[in-house]
Amino acid sequence: MGGSGISLRGVFPPIPTPFDQDGEVHTTALRQNLRYWNRYELAGYVVLGSNGEAVYLSERERLRVLETAREEILPDRIMIAGAGSESTRQTVTLVRQAAKAGADAVLVSTPHYYGARMTRDSLVSHYRSVSDESPIPVLLYNVPKFTHVDMDAETVALAARYPGIIGIKDSAGNIAKLADIIRLCGPGFQVLAGSAGFFFAGLVLGAVGGVLALANVAPQQCVDIYGLALQGKWDAAAELQRRMLPVNAAITSRYGIAGLKSALDLLGCYGGPVRSPLLGLPPEERRVLRGILVDGGVLAD
Repeated sequence: MGGSGISLRGVFPPIPTPFDQDGEVHTTALRQNLRYWNRYELAGYVVLGSNGEAVYLSERERLRVLETAREEILPDRIMIAGAGSESTRQTVTLVRQAAKAGADAVLVSTPHYYGARMTRDSLVSHYRSVSDESPIPVLLYNVPKFTHVDMDAETVALAARYPGIIGIKDSAGNIAKLADIIRLCGPGFQVLAGSAGFFFAGLVLGAVGGVLALANVAPQQCVDIYGLALQGKWDAAAELQRRMLPVNAAITSRYGIAGLKSALDLLGCYGGPVRSPLLGLPPEERRVLRGILVDGGVLAD
């Protein structure tokens, strides 16, 4: 299932989209951030994922972000473009635009507005149609935290039968289901842990890598967890995983994208503002976040 020449092994940060103080896409900051991340042994990047605030961008802005990112991403690293939309027709349009902009693969989230109608048959049909029309490989994106649609392992396995669908980013955090996806889909289908909170556990079960918000602010630590697990150094990998849990929680479930962008600012990269209706991090929470980064060894005191 899911055969492809593209390897998804390793760590992929889902990068945020920087905005300037007027709310416009800040391409200079995007270039600077990518040059910083390029120093680390990352496998590639997810551009225009959930952390990229893609749902708040126009098609023109999306294309600008993709084209800018492609120019800065090193040639030996994979660019995965978020390209999900509510209709199959619009998703295909976004997929084609991403391919034209230089993406190596696309990450397609589940349609969800008519949630009760997103049955196994409708989801598999959607992904089959997108795969048939896509000039580049397709990854499923299961993120029930945002969509409230949670694909079960059997649905994923049915979609994985189509040759253009090479893997999944699963952000649900259900370890038993992650293991079942790996079992049902077989070794040719590449499973990516969708959060650093269960990255090590996912690797132990057979995930090939992870799309980790944490890798934006702690790229070396994420690469180290992957490397230690690959070497069978379970104790060291588990210890580092545990140490990163509070940092990961701060920039995901606790403070969200505003926390991620504030953390980048604190680290000397560019985070900048979020796009309305999201709100930035208040000063007191920013101070708490700074303490978490220091305690986790990500930021010097």
